[in-house]
Amino acid sequence: MRLLLGIVFLLASSVAFTQITEEDKLLKTVTAFHKALVDKNTVSINQQTDKGLSYGHSNGWVQTKADLIKDFETNYISYQNIKEDSVTIIRNGTMANVRFVADVTVTMKSAINTYRLKVLEVWVKKGNRWLLFARQAIRA
Repeated sequence: MRLLLGIVFLLASSVAFTQITEEDKLLKTVTAFHKALVDKNTVSINQQTDKGLSYGHSNGWVQTKADLIKDFETNYISYQNIKEDSVTIIRNGTMANVRFVADVTVTMKSAINTYRLKVLEVWVKKGNRWLLFARQAIRA
């Protein structure tokens, strides 16, 4: 009987340790969104952003969701690489802020530049999905 209880306890413990937390899900979503930016995957970008999106750049330029998608489709802006580090996530119910430092390589108006940015992204949970609601970057 003790052996059976021990096995049940070990199985229950291993399941608890392998469960994915909400923060893990959000981090995966954040990474997938940045990959969609690099891949110019406008379908994914559309699915991962809120209709009220405010996407702020370090130079003060702010895009709406429609602007962001249009600018990818017209090649006005193109991301070559986004590498995040020092990611922190703070959740409050169905909202979360994600802060990180990133090296971002981007082409805009035929000029390629790499920027070191400090970024704040605000994500909202709708149903079982996280959507980007706002983003603001400053130069690090």
